[in-house]
Amino acid sequence: MSDNIQLNAEPRADSGKGASRRLRRTGKVPAIVYGGDSDPASISLEHNKFNHELENEAIYTQIIDLKIGKETEEVILRDLQRHPYKNKILHADFFRIDKKKSIHVIVPIHVLNAEDCAGVKTDGGMLTQLVTEIEVVCLPKFLPEYLEIDALELRLGEILHLTDIKMPESVEIIALIHGEDHDTGLLSVVKTRAEEVIAAEAPEAPEEGDEEAVEEPEESEGGKATEE
Repeated sequence: MSDNIQLNAEPRADSGKGASRRLRRTGKVPAIVYGGDSDPASISLEHNKFNHELENEAIYTQIIDLKIGKETEEVILRDLQRHPYKNKILHADFFRIDKKKSIHVIVPIHVLNAEDCAGVKTDGGMLTQLVTEIEVVCLPKFLPEYLEIDALELRLGEILHLTDIKMPESVEIIALIHGEDHDTGLLSVVKTRAEEVIAAEAPEAPEEGDEEAVEEPEESEGGKATEE
């Protein structure tokens, strides 16, 4: 049996906004399958079952066995439209894959050792994730579910970049293909807000040679100090 994620769908003949609204009222999600050598195909999925599958992070990056009637196609989930405030899926796009052709996929970044990060435990800083997902390119069989970056030795004021990710075999980051100047920062350890406030309120020490002149008390002819 395939290790791919399994989804069941049904073909649909009608299309358009009105048809999609009617379909949603029956508890189904309108969707489309496109790409490859075949024509685009309109399908529908059971909303609740599909919504449950979307709780699995892997469905957004891994190959899906999409069964449409008696036929099964290997696809990836390319786009998803959700209701702005209801837990409701409005539409889905699936893209047919060719095992011999590379594909572009956006994958999440998982941070390792966030709680044991040196900049947090030792330096008292705050770990900030600047980027949560990145676009990669590879053959379908090499698609990673996610990428990892280790924050264990990251210190206060330091930044980890795209090049600090240990990449899986035959997977490339799109940004880095365009050059080293696209080596985006991913993680940093910064001062906490409390530290920033304390630093802002603390009086600055005078620089060497910048002290204000202090007037020495004058001495009388008798050698004793006098006050004005």
